[in-house]
Amino acid sequence: MNKLFPDAAAALDGLLKDDMLIASGGFGLCGIPERLLGAICDSGVKNLTFASNNAGIDNEGIGMLLRTQQVKKMISSYVGENKEFERQFLSGELEVEFCPQGTLAERMRAGGAGIPGFYTKTGVGTQVAEGKEVKQFANRDGQQEDYILEHGIFADLAIVKAWKADETGNLVFRKTARNFNQPAATCGKVCVVEVEEVVPAGSLDPDTIHLPGVYVQRMIMGAPYDKKIEFVTTRERETA
Repeated sequence: MNKLFPDAAAALDGLLKDDMLIASGGFGLCGIPERLLGAICDSGVKNLTFASNNAGIDNEGIGMLLRTQQVKKMISSYVGENKEFERQFLSGELEVEFCPQGTLAERMRAGGAGIPGFYTKTGVGTQVAEGKEVKQFANRDGQQEDYILEHGIFADLAIVKAWKADETGNLVFRKTARNFNQPAATCGKVCVVEVEEVVPAGSLDPDTIHLPGVYVQRMIMGAPYDKKIEFVTTRERETA
C-alpha cells in the first residue's frame, strides 16, 4: 500500500467535511502540521472543532483557520499569543473547551486506545469540573477523594508532523516536536502525517520508532520548513 501522496491537498482528498472534529499535533509553532493546516484552510470546510494544545498564533498554525472563521470550537489547554482567538472568544463567535494540558494528552491517548473515559483529580473544585460526573475513589492513604470523569477524544481526522518516516509510515519525532503529535496521531479515524524525510522501509532502527505505521494511513513530504519560532539577532560589527 503506497501511503505517500504528492502534496497536502491530495493527501486530504475525500477526508474533509464541514462540522468534523480534527485532532492536531504540535505545541505552539513546534511540530505543527503546517502544510496540512494550510490545505484544510484552502479547502473551505467550515464549522470545524479542533482538539489541539493551542491554536498557534495569528495567521500561523490553526490561527490561519481562525482568521477565515472556519473553526467553531477549540478543545485546548493554552490559548495565549493569538489576538484573533481572543477576539472571537470574547465576542462569543468561538466556543472554547479549556482542558488541562496533561488531561488533554490523556484524552487523546485514551481515544487512541479505545478507552471512552477515565477519572482524574486534575480540575476538581475548579471550572474544569463544571457539568462533569464526580466520583469518589480511595487514595493511597485509604481516604476517599473526588475525581472527575473525562472523555476520550475520538476524532474524525488526525493531522500530525514527524521528523522522519519510512515508506510504511513508521514515524520518528524529533525532540520536543514529539509533544502532542504521538497521542493525536492515534485518536483519529484516519491519520495524515507530514514529514521532513522519507527513508526506505527497514532502514529505521526499531528502537527509535515512536509511532508504528499501523496508525498512519497517508503522508506527505512537507520539507523544506521555515523555523518561525527562531529569530537571528546580531549586532553591528564595531570598527577597529
